[in-house]
Amino acid sequence: MITKNPPLLELRDVSMEFPIARGWFGTKGRMTVRAVRNVSLSIGQGETIGLVGESGSGKTTLGRCILRAHRPTGGSIVYRTEDGDEVDLVTASPEQLRKHRRDIRMIFQDPNSSLNPRLTVAQIIGEPLITNKLARGAELKDRVLETMRLVGLRPDQAERYPHAFSGGERQRVGIARALITNPRLVVCDEAVTALDVSIRSQVLNLLQELQERLGLTYLFISHDLAVIKHLCDRVAVMYVGELVEQAPSEELFARPRHPYTEALLSSLPVPDPDRRRDERPPISGEIPDPAEQIPGCVFHPRCPHAQDRCAHDVPGEHHTGPDTVSRCHFAEDLQLLGIGGRGAARFHVP
Repeated sequence: MITKNPPLLELRDVSMEFPIARGWFGTKGRMTVRAVRNVSLSIGQGETIGLVGESGSGKTTLGRCILRAHRPTGGSIVYRTEDGDEVDLVTASPEQLRKHRRDIRMIFQDPNSSLNPRLTVAQIIGEPLITNKLARGAELKDRVLETMRLVGLRPDQAERYPHAFSGGERQRVGIARALITNPRLVVCDEAVTALDVSIRSQVLNLLQELQERLGLTYLFISHDLAVIKHLCDRVAVMYVGELVEQAPSEELFARPRHPYTEALLSSLPVPDPDRRRDERPPISGEIPDPAEQIPGCVFHPRCPHAQDRCAHDVPGEHHTGPDTVSRCHFAEDLQLLGIGGRGAARFHVP
C-alpha cells in the first residue's frame, strides 16, 4: 500500500502459524492455527496506523510479530534504519534484533499485569536501558527522571511501587518504559482499553503530544473505533488473520469498501436521533476458528452481500483509490454506509 510518508516498516506477506495438539496428550493429532495470513502493510515515518477487528482476528499477534516476540513463519518485516539501511527482522540475528528492539517498543493493554510489582517505578522504567547497555549510574537515574517528567509523573514517585499508583498513572509508567530507549516506532496494543473514560482521554492526548514532540510513529491496535477515527491517519481492518481493507481514516469511515468494515462501523454510536438503526444489513454468527480452512472469501459465511463466487474464489486486492485497498470481489460496486469524516484532533474530558 502506498504511503505519503517514507516507509519506516514494511510487512510483506507476513504469516504466523501455531501448531497445537488436539485431545488429551495430543491423542487426536496436531492442527495448525493460522493467526496471521499473508499480511502486507506499510507504516510511514510519523504516521499513526490504526489496526482494528474483532477479538481473535490476529491484531495482537501481528503486533508481536513486528516486535519479534513471535518469529513469523512466512514473509518479511523490513525495517529502515536512520541510516537508510534495510533490515529484515524475520531473518535478523539475535545481535541485530537486540539493536533494533530499541527502536521498536510496545505499550501493553493492562497496566496492572504488565508492571513487575516487586520493582520500583525507577527500576521498571530504567530496565530497558540496563538490558540494552545504554546507560548506568548517574546517567541512568537522570534519564529515568527525565522520562518520568515527559509522561507527566513526578520525580518523587520514582521509588514507589506500582500498587501505589492509579490505573492512569500505571499506564504512564508503561509509556515511560516504552519511550526510555528513544524509539522510532511504538506499538500500542489496546493502550487505553483498561482505563476509565476520563483518564483515557488524558492518555490519548499525552500520546499525541509525545508524537508531535518526539517524532514518533504509532501502530495503534484497538477495538474502540471512536479512538481510531480521531487518532489515526490510516486504518487497516483485520479479519481471521487477513487484512481485508486499508484506507485513510477519513475515507474509510465515510465510505467503507468492504462489508466487514461496514459491519464494524455499525457498532459505533452516532449522535443522530433521526438515523434508523436498521439501515445496514446485519451480520450473523461469530468470527471463525483460525484453524479452519475457509474457501473463497474469509468473510463470505457472514456477509449479507455474498454471492456464489464468494464461496469459491479468493478475492484479490482491489485498489478503489490511490491509498485504498479492499479484498472484496464487489468493492467497486457496493454502496456501503459510513459514519462521516474525521473529527477533532484532541480528546476532551467529558
